Amino acid sequence: MGVSYNGTLPNAVASTGVAGLETIVPIAAISSWYQYYRNDGAVVAAGGFQGEDADVLAEYVYTRADRQVCRPVIDGLTRDQDRVTGDYTPFWDVRNYRNDVAKVHASVLAVHGLNDWNVKTDQVAEWYEALKARGVEHKIWLHQSGHADPYSLRRDVWLATLNKWMSHYLYGIDNGIQREPKATIQREDLSWTDEADWPAPGTTDVRVYPWPGGRSKGTIDTRNPVPGTAAVETLADDSAKTIEQLAGLASSGNRLLYATPAAKQAVRLSGTARADLALAFDRPAANVSAILLDRAPDGTSHVISRGWTDPQNRTSPARTEPITPGQTYRIGVELMPKDYILAAGHRLEFLLASSDHDYTLRPKPGAGLALDLTKTAVTLPVTGGKPALRAAFG
Repeated sequence: MGVSYNGTLPNAVASTGVAGLETIVPIAAISSWYQYYRNDGAVVAAGGFQGEDADVLAEYVYTRADRQVCRPVIDGLTRDQDRVTGDYTPFWDVRNYRNDVAKVHASVLAVHGLNDWNVKTDQVAEWYEALKARGVEHKIWLHQSGHADPYSLRRDVWLATLNKWMSHYLYGIDNGIQREPKATIQREDLSWTDEADWPAPGTTDVRVYPWPGGRSKGTIDTRNPVPGTAAVETLADDSAKTIEQLAGLASSGNRLLYATPAAKQAVRLSGTARADLALAFDRPAANVSAILLDRAPDGTSHVISRGWTDPQNRTSPARTEPITPGQTYRIGVELMPKDYILAAGHRLEFLLASSDHDYTLRPKPGAGLALDLTKTAVTLPVTGGKPALRAAFG
């Protein structure tokens, strides 16, 4: 049991299948080191730690007085982590605990912050889904804080839950915790709910479609893709601007922005959103960043989720393939998994940028991206599916 690195160790040990390990409680924990430092071929920073990588962490935790004895190992980390291509390589594959989820026999009580941008939510979501698929006993707490311990958020209920969990799985006491709801989720108003599991049962993927006007603000159609011949919109990269700054501009040549009407009733997203884009580039390399926003009636915005990819890894995170400038490619971007309720009166917005100042590498400005809207869609994990989405937006 532990938080952050000390929560990652339980995942690592459980994935060995070691005899005698009965339960683990990973909090804000990593399940794939590749996805901590990379995302789909892109070199992506942990939130607040721009430029950190596996070698930096090794230097940080190194406590021996003799600084040279492990120098060859750390030099090897620097060489093999590969910040040039960002590819998924054997170096990263042996640091992926999900590969060995079939060996996990210990029950798992996982905890994660829905606003944790250090250890991002894909770390718990993909681990948790794999555990469920293997029939591992599981339970999850999701809260509205960031990289945090639930002890500081809901102490008494958390300690009671932990006591019941340990009493059952370590001492065999039939206190019923294995039959309780699998998911405990803190909502945006900081209240707590218990649910059957997570993502929320009844959630299905629904495709929506950006329509022209993205330099200022295009629309999102919840039913119909853009018809007819190519409708192409362009942006030029400027990594000096943050996503929040770009979202606040009435118009910009550095991003494309699309919005639903104001919601007539609340709509819940539970799981992983995805953008399927048709993009051309004027350079052989570029970042691609996809963002979901909540736009309040007063015009302020809040980032719901974000995701990144290297278009050179469009067919596989393990393989870099050159981009031919001017050629259109199908590029998929998975955003970080979330559980979010968009309130009535708010608009759901999709923002496309090249670099994300706070997370991606920051190249020189000017890379051009061209988005063909006739071949572009955003898939949303909507609780209640199409009927719920259309009740909210028409």
